[in-house]
Amino acid sequence: MGVNGDGGGRFNDAWSLAKAIDQMWGGGPDGRFVVLTGANRSCRSVTSSCRRFTKFGFEIALETNGSIAAPGLIDWITVSPKGTTPLAQTAGDELKLVFPQMDVDPASFESLRFTHFLLQPRDGPDRESNTAAAIAYCLQHPRWRLSVQTHKFMGIR
Repeated sequence: MGVNGDGGGRFNDAWSLAKAIDQMWGGGPDGRFVVLTGANRSCRSVTSSCRRFTKFGFEIALETNGSIAAPGLIDWITVSPKGTTPLAQTAGDELKLVFPQMDVDPASFESLRFTHFLLQPRDGPDRESNTAAAIAYCLQHPRWRLSVQTHKFMGIR
């Protein structure tokens, strides 16, 4: 387990991570928000992390590929499917799909129970044409909205 930012590092367990973030947070109890990413690795680890962060008064967002169902205690769920990997998490706040993906049709996700459906242009040498294709798809399919990774357009890696 790791943490980004000043004082980041590796932690042996969810309690140590939650305690370190609580100490780095500073300020009062309002607006405490933590994003857990890579949640597809271990549902048990995520569940443990959620319990710890909840004890410190954090709201919890989860970003996952959806291959494992999200545990309870999550305030915001973002699923970003990869390829044709089957989804165990079929409901949440955001479904964020990299576009285009080989053999992946955004329409195949529209029956899922997400509040927001977002297309994110695939990065790489074809980023400009992928962005144009994502915009065109969103204009033709109004349920979908464009989601760009601003840092990539700014050249920040």
